[in-house]
Amino acid sequence: MSLYPSLEDMKVDQMAQAQRQHETAQAPISYPGQAPQQYPPPAYPQMASAGSSGSLYPTLDEYMGLQLTPAFIQQNIPASDQQVAIPQTRPSNMQVAPVSGNNTGIMRAEIKQGIREIVACKDGEGKIGLRIRHVNNGLFVALVQQNSPAALAGLRFGDQILQINGQNVAGWDTDKAHKVLKQASGDRISFAVRDRPFERTITMQKDSNGYIGFVFKDGKIKSLVKDSSAARNGVLTEHQLIEVNGQNVVGVKDKVISEIMEAGGRTITITVMPSVIYDHIVKCMGNSIVKKFMDHSIPDL
Repeated sequence: MSLYPSLEDMKVDQMAQAQRQHETAQAPISYPGQAPQQYPPPAYPQMASAGSSGSLYPTLDEYMGLQLTPAFIQQNIPASDQQVAIPQTRPSNMQVAPVSGNNTGIMRAEIKQGIREIVACKDGEGKIGLRIRHVNNGLFVALVQQNSPAALAGLRFGDQILQINGQNVAGWDTDKAHKVLKQASGDRISFAVRDRPFERTITMQKDSNGYIGFVFKDGKIKSLVKDSSAARNGVLTEHQLIEVNGQNVVGVKDKVISEIMEAGGRTITITVMPSVIYDHIVKCMGNSIVKKFMDHSIPDL
């Protein structure tokens, strides 16, 4: 899945790809005794590309009404998470440690920050399986139903939707967004999506007793075991478990999360988010629908 620093970058790259595909398809063809035939390139509308600041979130100073000022970050976000306030893509040449090997959980849990395009469709009943919530003039994913087209396409709780079928959604309310989705063709619905902020993945190894070394309640990490894999690898308290080996555990009971970890093999990768950010998201979205209908299926690679 391609990722882009800005929505403008995504559009420009898509036009460039279309240009290259057209040129390849329309390459001069010569036949014996005939001169090669030339085809003029198509005219595409011009679009100014966004300025690059070297980060994937050049202006991430607000999220869902939460003002992410330097003072707020310093007071509420641990220093280790401040480094991912402006997330960076994983280097293409990064090597996986031999102890973890080609671990499926790591691949599922890999965070690919940036703006991405997601294409979904409707099911046989004309539904996408997606619930959207309007917060501070933005549209955010409040619910992805299990085994729905939205879940299969990769939409996730907390993602911000920037466009639907090429239309900018800034300022749309919830009713308008749902109306546009209801009227959209069932064959193809495209979304431009920005990831949840401040999330990161941590990979750990179980000890001989099958423990990785942290205690959690209601999905929130409360304490660490000294000299455990969790402590060595940078797990922090006051963080919310978002995924375990790439499987969404938001709204899942602690007992079930423990069972997922027990069944996950020796190597466990968790996706976490500072509790102050997570609590704000849930407050804006509504906690009841998260627990009742959220998609918790195991993602395909």
